[in-house]
Amino acid sequence: MKLFSSIKYIITAISYGVLLAVVLLLLMPGLVPGLNETSLATSLFKGSQAQQTPLSFAKAVSIASPAVVNIYSEQIEVNPQYGRKARKSTRLGSGVIMNTHGYILTNLHVIRQADLIQVLLQNGQIYPAELIGFDHYTDLAVLKVNASNLPVIPQREQQISLVGDIVLAIGNPLNLGQTVTQGIISATGRNGLSNTSYLEFLQMDAAINEGNSGGALINSNGILVGINSRKFTQSNPQLSIQGIFFAVPYQLAYKVMRQIIENGKVVRGWLGISTTNYNTELKGFIVEVVMNNSPAQAAGIKVDDVVYQIDDAPIKSVADALDIIAETQPNTELTFKIYRQGNAIETKVKITELSN
Repeated sequence: MKLFSSIKYIITAISYGVLLAVVLLLLMPGLVPGLNETSLATSLFKGSQAQQTPLSFAKAVSIASPAVVNIYSEQIEVNPQYGRKARKSTRLGSGVIMNTHGYILTNLHVIRQADLIQVLLQNGQIYPAELIGFDHYTDLAVLKVNASNLPVIPQREQQISLVGDIVLAIGNPLNLGQTVTQGIISATGRNGLSNTSYLEFLQMDAAINEGNSGGALINSNGILVGINSRKFTQSNPQLSIQGIFFAVPYQLAYKVMRQIIENGKVVRGWLGISTTNYNTELKGFIVEVVMNNSPAQAAGIKVDDVVYQIDDAPIKSVADALDIIAETQPNTELTFKIYRQGNAIETKVKITELSN
């Protein structure tokens, strides 16, 4: 029994001694040479205060930025007031390399009426660019350079942007060199080919300035979500407008690019009506104007008709109906289902091509 008590006493004394030693080492690590502020003892106290890795979009930028190019377009102007001496003006913008064949998306206003277009890659290489085609309604243009091993912007076929998504705008504002600005998607629009307005663009608060036009709008993974286009402007100079910028949504930009590459232009169907109102009860759009010599007039469509179905597609909104018509190939015949003065009727309409 005495032996057991002695062993218990020794173990207890050792335990207290070890505990006291640990406490002394934690409080005064200098007692042991080599045990300093970087030791495990210190980390036990400061582990909870260790700095976390800062949030960064550097990876997304490094993936996408090589495919964003600077575009310099030159126009030769002749002014009669100066003895018809030619004067060269240079316009600045950005562009996005979309595939390995050298096709580049940019804004039409960047290269409009240009006599010479040059593309500067981020690695310093300069290439002359050929204008393949453009689209007035979306302010997009497609260029092509003859080069190989080009960096291509990451893309996702079914890319959908949501309000609140973080986005980064990459471009060359004021010729300062490639610059990245950050913001969120403030509002979204449509992705169809019908006539455009601000409501169909992505609205964001990532700042863009002269030179950013035609550059890439990417998400936090480096995926292309839009082509930077313009900032909001109003005729009233007294209004100080901030944080309202626009980009063409990726899906719309891609549709426009494919059509320009295949046809040299964007081919849109035309009906020849004007409408802004949707009848929620009848679930169709209300025809407000029928244009003279239009497919709608030839088919007998009248003002105040409510179109509730086109072929097999029910009309969910005015925008939905306009997109169906715009994306229909010219000379295609569609069946319109209409309510007229309480009666349901059908009529065949031969869609023609919308002229620029």
